[in-house]
Amino acid sequence: MDGGMGRLLERLGAPFRLPEWSALSLMEAPEFVTRAHQAYVDSGADIITTNSYGLVPHMLGAERFASHGKTLADLAGRLARDVASSAGRKVLVAGSLPPLFESYRPDRFQSGEAPRILQSLIDGLRPHIDLWLIETQSSTIEALTAIAAVKDLGLPVYVSYTLKDETGRVGPAELRSGEPAGEAARKTLEAGASGVFFNCSQPEVMSEAVLAARRVIDDPRIPVGVYANAFLPEPPSDEPYAGISEIREDLGPENYLKWVDRWIRQGATVVGGCCGIGPEHIETIRAFRDGRSADEQP
Repeated sequence: MDGGMGRLLERLGAPFRLPEWSALSLMEAPEFVTRAHQAYVDSGADIITTNSYGLVPHMLGAERFASHGKTLADLAGRLARDVASSAGRKVLVAGSLPPLFESYRPDRFQSGEAPRILQSLIDGLRPHIDLWLIETQSSTIEALTAIAAVKDLGLPVYVSYTLKDETGRVGPAELRSGEPAGEAARKTLEAGASGVFFNCSQPEVMSEAVLAARRVIDDPRIPVGVYANAFLPEPPSDEPYAGISEIREDLGPENYLKWVDRWIRQGATVVGGCCGIGPEHIETIRAFRDGRSADEQP
């Protein structure tokens, strides 16, 4: 997979501020979104993710989402599709369906409002994508609501959960809701998902989640994926836009690759990066994958 979008847009010089985050470029300078997608394709990514994570009312504002949410989702889908189609090799486009109310806050999920918000994103993204990526989900109720909205639309559906990681302590893997990762994986597949991923959490907590998922997913054809972030540990905040999180200094491409290698050995079949993981990381992963594939050939 590709890496994070928001931090890369910031590095490229795109318009960037809270609360709009990565959505600001779609509205003011979409050429930067194209450049970001292209950087990931050039680095070797097989899957690029639409820049639709910020297309939700609490980031755009309720009125702007109501008037422009579907149009912006359509633009996000078209930009990704244009880059994938010109790649000269097979590159898939994942349609990002993000947390609808706030990242890391399962307590703020509103089941009555979720279908309306999802529909705008789905209508805009659907013509341009190859698969759905319901990502950074903090609870199964949040994820299963999104699965129900897209599972009959004829495309594969993948769900990616974010894990408790505030202390950096390694222990039994839990979603931010407190649900065990293995049980969440089981419920997710039973609801119609094609695979289960884990993202937007520190690398240290991912291994236990992969192992827990593989204990309930013994079919190697069902993907288990990981794309961690590079944030420093931070507790949940009651301030939705308390500031831009700091990036760790110990997760350069080579060190991140060590984690990726571990996840693959533990059963992950799709790997990439989230916030703070950029094209240089993906290029290193691709070189590692291609080198190992060559070594494994008879």
